[in-house]
This record gives sequence, C-alpha cells and structure tokens, in this order.
Amino acid sequence: MPRGRYSLYDPHDHTPLGEEHFNCAPGPSGWRYLSRTTTPSGDPVGSVDLAIDELGRPIRLELHASDWQVRAAAVDGVTWVRTDPTGAHATEGNVRAHAFTGTSPAFLVAISRLLRLTPASPETRVRLVAFTDPVLAPLTVDQSWALLKSEAHATDNGPLVVDEYQVSALDTGERHTVHLAGDVVLAAPGIELEDLETPPNVL
Repeated sequence: MPRGRYSLYDPHDHTPLGEEHFNCAPGPSGWRYLSRTTTPSGDPVGSVDLAIDELGRPIRLELHASDWQVRAAAVDGVTWVRTDPTGAHATEGNVRAHAFTGTSPAFLVAISRLLRLTPASPETRVRLVAFTDPVLAPLTVDQSWALLKSEAHATDNGPLVVDEYQVSALDTGERHTVHLAGDVVLAAPGIELEDLETPPNVL
C-alpha cells in the first residue's frame, strides 16, 4: 500500500499551497485513495476519499475543503451533491461526463485507469467535472490525453515503469506533462512527490 506525501503549489507562480498526505491500494472492486490536505503551515484543510472500479469509473468520491463537502459518483454520467459549510443547503448536479478531476493527484491516476491508453493510442478526449478550490465549485472541462511513452527504470525493488502523458485543455489549448508510476504521480503541474514509503502498485 503506497503511503507518502505530495507538495502542492500554484502551477503558474509556484506559490506553495500545502501538502497532501496519502495512502492508496487496489481493492476487490478496483482502487481506493485516501488523503488529508494541509496548508503550508501544517493546518488541516481538507480530505479526499476516491474509489474507482476495475474499469476506472468513479464509484464513490467524497471531498472536504474549507468546510465544504462533495459526495459524488458515476450515475447517469456523473452526479454529485455539494453541501455548504453551514450544512443548511445542498445542491445537486449531473453532467454527461466520464469522471471527476481537481487538485488532488488521485484524479490523474483515476483518469489514466479510465482511459487505459497505450503509446499507439490516438489522443483521447475526455469530459470531466472539476471541483475547484477553495469551495469545491463544479466546473465541466474537456481534455485530451495521450500516452507519449512508457519507460522502465531500474530500482532496488525491480523495474519501475514510468508513463509520460500529454494532457491538453481543449478550451485553452494549454498542454502539460504528467508522469505516473503505477498508482503514484511522480510529477505534474502543481504536484511534486516528496516522500514515498513503499513502491507503487501496478494497476
């Protein structure tokens, strides 16, 4: 079960946003990721609980940030309930989309499992609902993903296969690179892996 820590920062000006302490593991139905996020000073600010099935579909998502909460799943596209800090109001949403995204590295792993690309695959378009900080506001976004290459790197625990993805935002044309090793994000815009206690799982 990989357990570790990511540092999160603004991808544009590199302002530190905090850290995400995580653990993740394959399960009987797919894969689960649990984390808690902290501010740069170490104060708790939120959490992520994401479970995907064996096909990469989000079967349960629970997010907390600044007392806001989202519960979501893949139902008739994707469906969610967002609750305000007072707990007095809850709003429901539904979009014909494939999955969810946000600042957590968990979403990058989940999308890669959903698409199951190979280096021979064409660029693949995916519609996502992003929950944006700091109040988990939902935003529908379109991206295209391509697996540029997979390379094996020698480690003390045997070969580690690193996948390099190119992700494009279809509304702006902005492109960036994501490096994954199994169910761990090695590097992506706004994300750096700072500590990893055990090797990644191969999903």
